[in-house]
Amino acid sequence: MEWGIGLLFSVLMGIFVGWFWYNNNKKMKREVEKKGGVPKGSLGWPFIGETLDFIACGYTSRPASFMDKRKFLHGKVFKTHILGTPIIVSTDPEVNKVVLQNHGNIFIPAYPKSIRELLGQHSILQMNGNLQKRVHALIGGFLRSPQLKSRITRHIENSVKLTLSSWQDMQLIHVQEETKKITFEVLVKVLMSIGPGEDLNFLKKEFEEFIKGLICLPIKFPGTRLYKSLKAKERILKMVKKIVEERKLATGKTDEKSNANDAVDVLLRDSENANDKQSLPFDFISGNIIEMMIPGEETVPMAMTLAVKFLTDCPVALHQLMEENMELKKQKMKSDEDYSWTDYLSLPFTQNVISETLRLANIINGVWRKALKEIDIKGHLIPEGWCVLACFVSVHMDEENYENPYRFDPWRWAKLGAAVNNNSFTPFGGGQRLCPGLELSRLEISIFLHHLITSYRWVAQKDDIIYFPTVKMKRKLPITVTPLMQLPVVWPIEESL
Repeated sequence: MEWGIGLLFSVLMGIFVGWFWYNNNKKMKREVEKKGGVPKGSLGWPFIGETLDFIACGYTSRPASFMDKRKFLHGKVFKTHILGTPIIVSTDPEVNKVVLQNHGNIFIPAYPKSIRELLGQHSILQMNGNLQKRVHALIGGFLRSPQLKSRITRHIENSVKLTLSSWQDMQLIHVQEETKKITFEVLVKVLMSIGPGEDLNFLKKEFEEFIKGLICLPIKFPGTRLYKSLKAKERILKMVKKIVEERKLATGKTDEKSNANDAVDVLLRDSENANDKQSLPFDFISGNIIEMMIPGEETVPMAMTLAVKFLTDCPVALHQLMEENMELKKQKMKSDEDYSWTDYLSLPFTQNVISETLRLANIINGVWRKALKEIDIKGHLIPEGWCVLACFVSVHMDEENYENPYRFDPWRWAKLGAAVNNNSFTPFGGGQRLCPGLELSRLEISIFLHHLITSYRWVAQKDDIIYFPTVKMKRKLPITVTPLMQLPVVWPIEESL
């Protein structure tokens, strides 16, 4: 009897799924057929579309293979159905540029439901129009200010040196975890002027719990990943709101002409002097401070970690990097001068190593946008309401843009010229949403590499990169280190590390 009921239920569910899939596909096909010039492609299976194939590629050494296969079949711009959404994917740098620059009036951000739930209604990622431009300009101006550059360079140096000095007493170092200690502390200092101590430890613990839910099933029942992450955000928000409120009370006692110490100061001062502009509410400021912590936990530490991995696998590049940084260290020791922001960013080969790491790592693999109205880009029709994925990883790994794209080759950047002006190089996004902290990110990686390369020699254990749901090392990149003072001065380039 029970077996018969179960069979009947399965049959009815099969009929329902088939009916739903048929009608859903029929509806989407009708929409597509109405529009001539809509990119070719496949919407895949019912419900899941081509998601399984998309995810599977994230666990291989060729994360762009999902895009490459469809690009070969349908062209550089094609339609598919992934992560529950019918979407148009662009692997064309020129199309991506249009999508990134036409912000607000044609395209708006579109992110999975779990991200929207976690970041909330005041999220800068989902913000549009003048308010987004205003906040972006405020934070970007602060991060580029000479006063911050001087202070933050010293702070990053101290944080890097402290972390690296602790390695001497460790038998095995997991680079992915160690770099997070540096970058999270630096970013929290920039955002809220919080230094090492209980508050920082609390924030780091809760933020690790919060960020786990950015890409997950959008189910909020107790015990689910999203529920746990939302609870962690509540605890972080309570602490950040308290800091913002205390800072607001103190702003009346400070000189308005004095330099802002952190991002909280910048946003509060702008809100105080809003005049005809919209005043920034506390919830908005607090929520965006939390959101701006993400690079300190994810993108920058992964760039540092992958730089170590790629250099380990390329001893010739490692040797040239060491020579360049040793030369800078000798100059500073002779002159007895402090390092400056420009000292680090003016090292040409170091910057080429960073550019190549960012290109090959693809930590930010693309951005999602939604078309507010129908638009034609280079003959590709994007219907109103459709999502577009401007895919960076496919552009970075395209042989038309980079010779031998899967090879770590920092020397290629000497030929390519200024990376920031290259439409085929977008590790920090582009357009109005170009990451305001891109120079700070490069500075952090430069300082980390300089002090690592002039302090230690290391041997890395075998480890693999995983590209889904975010870029990670499978084993967090375990290494053993030996201080250079215990070794001969010469670092043989032919020796495999």
